[in-house]
Amino acid sequence: MSRIINIGAAQMGPIAPDESRVSAVNRMIELLKQAKSRGVNLVVFPELALTTFFPRYYEEDISKMDMHYERGEMPTPECKPLFEKAKEFGIGFYLGYAELTEDGHRFNTAILVDDTGKIVGKYRKVHLPGHSEYDGKRPWQHLEKRYFEPGDLGFPVWRTMGGIMGMAICNDRRWPETYRVMSLKGAEVIMLGYNTPDVNTSAPEPNHLRMFHNHIVMQASAYQNSCFVIGTAKAGIEDGCMLIGGSCIVQPSGEMVALASSLGDELITYACDLDLAKMGKETVFNYAKHRRIEHYGIITSQTGVIEPPMDEAAE
Repeated sequence: MSRIINIGAAQMGPIAPDESRVSAVNRMIELLKQAKSRGVNLVVFPELALTTFFPRYYEEDISKMDMHYERGEMPTPECKPLFEKAKEFGIGFYLGYAELTEDGHRFNTAILVDDTGKIVGKYRKVHLPGHSEYDGKRPWQHLEKRYFEPGDLGFPVWRTMGGIMGMAICNDRRWPETYRVMSLKGAEVIMLGYNTPDVNTSAPEPNHLRMFHNHIVMQASAYQNSCFVIGTAKAGIEDGCMLIGGSCIVQPSGEMVALASSLGDELITYACDLDLAKMGKETVFNYAKHRRIEHYGIITSQTGVIEPPMDEAAE
């Protein structure tokens, strides 16, 4: 018996610094309309889908960036039309945005809304890349460590819309622990939005590796954790910074089954049979049979690398 859920990755083109939330939401609603016409059940929007990627700008006074954050509970007045249209269509969605809590904490956040318009899950980005202070050597800044705190909700999953769903955001996709924690909770679909520049500003790196690494981590992790991975980009030249596209849907075999072809607003879809996740979970990646946790302790007890002592003869 198959469990089919038609999933869409709703890639968005650039959002200019002066583009309003109303405009961004209207663009998302247009993508929802396409999703409705294709029989989609669940749509994944990008990271920071309501604003430009503001961590590329430095401000001494962080509060001057408050206009980029959402305050209070979702939906905000600007986002309410998106919730209403999705509920009307019977489509669930993942939405990434900057969150400013009532007690002053700042997170890079995503929520999962089911097909009735109910928020069923929240995730706050754990693996924050970049730096916290202005760096004059970079062509633009990547100040996520300045404007966000590491997420405090861990990696939860939710049983909703016919499957077990998990969320991640951008840089989280590069860390195997992200997927494994959710996989140990039975995750069948992991959704993640990203805003990734096509240049590594922290170290020399060939340009083509940006997309190669983007895809390889999602494909390998889908296979190693026997789950679907839905990666959705914000793409194109955003205020002088090129963001890679490459939005994709990866099935548990590690194969990409849908791939965006543009750097603009684009919906890609795939009818995901969640039962495909069973094969890996019951065979080669049957954790109960094959994991050897007595040898994995270093993963949670140590952060940085500790090399073995230098052999005296080698000195």
